[in-house]
Amino acid sequence: MTEKKQLKYDRAYLKMAREWGKLSHCKRKQVGALIVKGRMIISDGFNGTPTGFDNCCEDEDGVTKWEVLHAEANAILKVASSTQSANGATLYITLSPCTQCSKLIHQAGIKRVVYASAYKDLSGIYFLEKAGVAVNHLPYEE
Repeated sequence: MTEKKQLKYDRAYLKMAREWGKLSHCKRKQVGALIVKGRMIISDGFNGTPTGFDNCCEDEDGVTKWEVLHAEANAILKVASSTQSANGATLYITLSPCTQCSKLIHQAGIKRVVYASAYKDLSGIYFLEKAGVAVNHLPYEE
């Protein structure tokens, strides 16, 4: 695929991830993720509580509850319970991954990460680059 065509797809998938993030019940931050392999979406996720738990992500002080799963973790766990494999896939995410999720991304075999906004701590990005995962920052274009 040409670089220009890849950029067009990257922007489209990121916009879709942003829309998916809007499904999150979190008040502080809504994050969406898509895992794409061979131009086919094989998984999706947004930040939120585990299945069967109350959808409220923050406590009464506005602090995120410890049990909230990040969007990329939800997408990786979803593909893990399917017949698909994330090995060699691209992860599109609205916010760059934290250190814990970066380990999951690497272990899942994801080879490329495209993110729209940077998380306050870039350690996760540095880890992915060290692990040989291609990382692209692609801010939204309106």
